[in-house]
Amino acid sequence: MYNKVETNLNFVEREKQTEKFWKDNDIFRKSMENRKEGETYTFYDGPPTANGKPHIGHVLTRVIKDMIPRYQTMKGKFVPRKAGWDTHGLPVELEVEKLLGLNGKEQIEEYGMEPFITKCKESVCKYKGMWEDFSGTVGFWADMDDPYVTYDDNFIESEWWALKQIWDKKLLYKGFKIVPYCPRCGTPLSSQEVAQGYKTVKERSAVVRFKVVGEDAYFLAWTTTPWTLPSNVALCVNPDETYCKVKAVDGYTYYMAEALLDKVLGKLTEEEGAAAYEVLETYKG
Repeated sequence: MYNKVETNLNFVEREKQTEKFWKDNDIFRKSMENRKEGETYTFYDGPPTANGKPHIGHVLTRVIKDMIPRYQTMKGKFVPRKAGWDTHGLPVELEVEKLLGLNGKEQIEEYGMEPFITKCKESVCKYKGMWEDFSGTVGFWADMDDPYVTYDDNFIESEWWALKQIWDKKLLYKGFKIVPYCPRCGTPLSSQEVAQGYKTVKERSAVVRFKVVGEDAYFLAWTTTPWTLPSNVALCVNPDETYCKVKAVDGYTYYMAEALLDKVLGKLTEEEGAAAYEVLETYKG
C-alpha cells in the first residue's frame, strides 16, 4: 500500500505528486462530504487582493490559516471553506491611477466614475490565476470555484442587511474619532495604508505648555502629533515616574518629568554658567 521511502527524496517532486493526488481524486470535496453530519465549524478568512502577486509573506498566512480548518476536520467537524477576493480599497484605486496616468480624486472624477470603476474591476483579478496556483502549491484548501467577491451586489447587500440588523438592535451609536486623512486621495486612511508609506525620518517634535488652573505655572508635555492638540481634554502621568516643579531661567514655572529636566531645559546656560532651572518641589506621578 505504501511506497518505499527513498533516502534521496526530491521533496519538491514529492509535494507535486501529493498535490496532483488531491486534485485528481477530489480529496478536498470528499473531506467535506464525509463530515456533513458533523458539527459545523465556521472559519472566517480575510481575503487577499488579487491585483498584486503573492509573495513569501502570504505563504505563512496561508499555511497558518489552513492548519486550523484541517485540525477541526480531523476532529470530525464539518468545516466549509469559501475562498474570496477583496476588491475594495485604496491599493486597487492607486494601481489603476498609475495605469491611467491620473493623480488624485479630481482627475478620477474628470475621467469618469463608471469607466474608472470598470478599470478597477478588471485590475482587481489581474493575478487571480497566479493566486489560485500559489494556494494549491502551498496546500491551502478552499473552494476556489465559487468564491465570494466583495464588489458583487449580493455581497454588498448582505453587508447592508447585517448593518440593518445591528441598527434594529440599537447597537449603533454616533461618535467621533481622529483618523489619518489623505488630502490627495480625499479619503481617511487605515493604519495599514499609512504603514505602506512608513519610513524612518528625523523630525522635530513639539513640547507644549499647558496652563495650570489657579496657579502661575505650566505643565510641559511632549507630542509628535500637534494636530491633535485642539481635541486634548486631559494629560496623563506615569504613577511610577518622578515629576518636579521647577523655576526655569526663562522665568516660567514648570511641572515636568525629572528625567527630562536637563534634556528639555538644558544643563547650564552658557552665558551665565548657572543652572538652567531650580527644583522647587518633587512628586511621584
